[in-house]
Amino acid sequence: MKPGSAYDVSQFVTVDGGDQDDSGSLSLMTVAMAPATPLTFVIAYFREFEEIMEMEEVRQEEEDEEEYSVRQFKLMTDSQFNALFVAFKKANLPYTIEYNGITILNVLSGGAADGKLRPGDEIVEIDGKLINRAEELTKILSKKTLNEEVKLVINRNEELLDKTLTLKEIPGEEHNRVGIGITYSESKSIKTDPLVNVNAENIGGPSAGLMFTLEILNQLLDEDLSKGYNIAGTGEMHEDGTVGRIGGIEKKVVAAHEDGMEIFFAPDDEITENMKKLNPNIKTNYEAAVETAKKIKTDMQIVPVKNIDDALNYLRNLSPKETK
Repeated sequence: MKPGSAYDVSQFVTVDGGDQDDSGSLSLMTVAMAPATPLTFVIAYFREFEEIMEMEEVRQEEEDEEEYSVRQFKLMTDSQFNALFVAFKKANLPYTIEYNGITILNVLSGGAADGKLRPGDEIVEIDGKLINRAEELTKILSKKTLNEEVKLVINRNEELLDKTLTLKEIPGEEHNRVGIGITYSESKSIKTDPLVNVNAENIGGPSAGLMFTLEILNQLLDEDLSKGYNIAGTGEMHEDGTVGRIGGIEKKVVAAHEDGMEIFFAPDDEITENMKKLNPNIKTNYEAAVETAKKIKTDMQIVPVKNIDDALNYLRNLSPKETK
């Protein structure tokens, strides 16, 4: 794992009839990951911002490569949804939300779904009832008992399939709850006016959410948020507008510096007591970003953001960059 690159978000986001006549740029940041070789292993040993990680540190428990890819893709699509939702609320423009079922992220080994359902499947019906929201699935399953059968209709690659499962205890649960044995997320979409096209399928994970939100607003509003600066940042965008913690912040600061960014937005996240117990030396993303910036002696301004308003207020109070 090592520093990646800065990517101008406008190449991924297009608002119909949107304002694209801007003098600066808003960029998302990536971390580069690849299987280690003997050469990269040695290089990482001598370079502070490159590291070798065990696969178990990247994937969740029991997660295989397919499940990891499905989860990363879902995190990115959810990030795009939240970016659109927050941007259109901020811009006071119309949108509608559609709920389309439940997307399976992981199938737990030894659970009721093991061998019958796959990551990426969408549950659209259970026992003859259409399922749109996660709470609907949870409510039905909460009334079920051990060894009871449930009949599902799933969408797998645009094909509807009937599946019958015999409920079991959920693997790894301490309280012997009965269920299907999956982790899942709501499948939902948002329709906006004007239409926004987001094409970022090759970027996994949720960390580009903040910069997607800012770019959508930059094209929706009749103002240049960048004001001539090369601006980068990272952070997961939540539906309530808060900016969430992400991994690899140090590598993203290095990459932003190397790619000539002038301003960097870093999540100013809350560190809980439980997080401190697990890691007494843990820092907020912002603290880690500032520490990294000092190490590499960059002139790039590191800006803390707890929510979308922090980023917008900073940009609106920023003096336009002087042109030479």
